[in-house]
Amino acid sequence: MARAPRKALPHPSRGAAPARRPPPDRWKPPALRHLVAVVTGASRGAGRGIACVLGQCGATVYVTGRTMRGETGVDDLGGTVDDTADEVSRRGGTGVAVRVDHGVDREVEALFARVRREQGRLDLLVCNAWSGYEHYFGTTFDDGTRFAAPFWEQSLRRWDGMMTGGLRSQLATAFFGVPLMLRRGRGLVVLTAAGDRGRYLGSLFYDVAKNGVSRAAMGMARELLPRGVAALAVTPGFMRTERVMAAHARAPFDLSETESPEYVGRAVAMLAADPKVIGRTGSTWAVGDLARLYRFTDVDGRRVPPFRIPDEG
Repeated sequence: MARAPRKALPHPSRGAAPARRPPPDRWKPPALRHLVAVVTGASRGAGRGIACVLGQCGATVYVTGRTMRGETGVDDLGGTVDDTADEVSRRGGTGVAVRVDHGVDREVEALFARVRREQGRLDLLVCNAWSGYEHYFGTTFDDGTRFAAPFWEQSLRRWDGMMTGGLRSQLATAFFGVPLMLRRGRGLVVLTAAGDRGRYLGSLFYDVAKNGVSRAAMGMARELLPRGVAALAVTPGFMRTERVMAAHARAPFDLSETESPEYVGRAVAMLAADPKVIGRTGSTWAVGDLARLYRFTDVDGRRVPPFRIPDEG
């Protein structure tokens, strides 16, 4: 999502105080050995982080995305659904890699037909697929348009990437996946979004798309509540995704306030383990707030606070 201006990295100087060692990671993964999950857009980024943490909890995780092993990833960022599924299994879960373009309805429908055939149910659906950052390289897209340019200077390709490749992909995934939960009268749908207390996100298309995700979670929750299924949105902070770290390699910036993609994974795992999660349905939750609520930390032992957009001066 749109971020605060990057801070320059401090230069090391002689006599500087040694860096404080982060506290140890004492997170205890909840037991989710009987959980069947689908995590979309999990070749890299938040999706990969969520899938890997669920694997650490023992879950069966269907990992979806467009990049299979041996193929070139989006913008050469690396990561494949096979790699993520293997990591899920290595951590103690069962990873199942499925190539799915979530912009193609027949592929999404086939995914859930397979889950129905192989598992007979679905307990957790994480709608995370997103193409809004494709061909974006730190400050501008490949066509020269800036992320934060006024909407009339943007390319309408941004709308398609964020609304069709983002919001619609999440809605279509829920459309085909939720019926597997309705059969049993329980389940959890998590949509990944972005936001900060309703503040403008710095780019019109992005703002509409991401706030649309939160609104979709609210509407889903209202319609699913009588059927025993919870739906909510989760907003990570500034994550050290593959794309962010590639940008950092080109032009270093301060990473001190960033979080790992597994921080949102831990949030999702704790929600999935919460027997009273239906009481949180319809809301949008910052990962930092969930960390405080469920008392978990990031992988480095820090409890990173919720992302906040700086006040305009």
